[in-house]
Amino acid sequence: MLQPFLLTLSLLPWIPAFLCGITYEEELSVMEGQNLTIPCHYEPQYASYVKYWSRGKTREFCTSLARTDESPSANPSEKKVRLFDDPVQQVFTVTMSNLKEQDSGWYMCGVEIGSIWRADVVTYKNIKVIHGMTVENSRLSGEEGSSVTVECQYSERYRDSEKKWCRSGDWSSCLSAGSEGSYEDSSVDIKDDRSGSFTITLKKLQMRHTGWYWCSAGLQKMPVLVQVKPRPMTTALSVTSPPQTVVNPFPHKPITKESWSGYRHILGSLLVCVFFILVGLAILARKWWKRHKQGPVRRQLKEMDARRNEYSDVGDLQNATAIFLNKDSQDVIMY
Repeated sequence: MLQPFLLTLSLLPWIPAFLCGITYEEELSVMEGQNLTIPCHYEPQYASYVKYWSRGKTREFCTSLARTDESPSANPSEKKVRLFDDPVQQVFTVTMSNLKEQDSGWYMCGVEIGSIWRADVVTYKNIKVIHGMTVENSRLSGEEGSSVTVECQYSERYRDSEKKWCRSGDWSSCLSAGSEGSYEDSSVDIKDDRSGSFTITLKKLQMRHTGWYWCSAGLQKMPVLVQVKPRPMTTALSVTSPPQTVVNPFPHKPITKESWSGYRHILGSLLVCVFFILVGLAILARKWWKRHKQGPVRRQLKEMDARRNEYSDVGDLQNATAIFLNKDSQDVIMY
């Protein structure tokens, strides 16, 4: 009788692994009083299955906090745990609101298979609700003359504590938000919304503002490094006279139907003139070509006429009768 009992005790550590298909474990930390949203991924074949969010580390001994097959609450904002399933993305998200220190522990998001012989597909989450402060961005950088903002988050127990912004190593430089939760001057603006965070805005940064600071809530404080970069140098251009606007003497006018009709008449006149010029050039070219072609013939005719005249003169001399007059007879005749 004792041996089966001991055997059962030896198998207890393996029961969770047998009942649930474990995928992985994850540890999450959140500031007290804040909200936490956890994504739970699953395989596509489980899109239509029931999803759940439970507290505990075993399927049989966990406390169910939300399920997809539950009817929605009449006032969802009052519910501490809300679950939303997105089958398209194969993920369901769980949101836990206003976490307290007692909410720390192991949780389980899972897909219910609904079979004794098949384990649920689950993922374990270890949530730790912590006290103190955190900074959204512990390193700020800005150009000279610009502004930067840092957000300091605090847990619920420091909600009513004094919020300060101080330069590291100089207690006299501390600026307090006061009981009203705000402070403002020409270079610093502090605002505390009393909901878990307060912001510090540094305005009109100068190079002397570079250094380490810290924001504090009660006895808790977080360091912040502020780095101021010099403003880029710009070259000043001397202008002797104001710039003048150049007016185009031939402004572009869009072609309309009316203007195109005028352009058409002008284009027709130009085409007629070009036609007559081409005709005149053709006539002149033809005359020049004829004259150039008839030149050699005229030269041959002139040469033939010259030769003919030469031959006719010789023939006349041969046929001519020479009359010689006697001087004595001339004398007698004269007498």
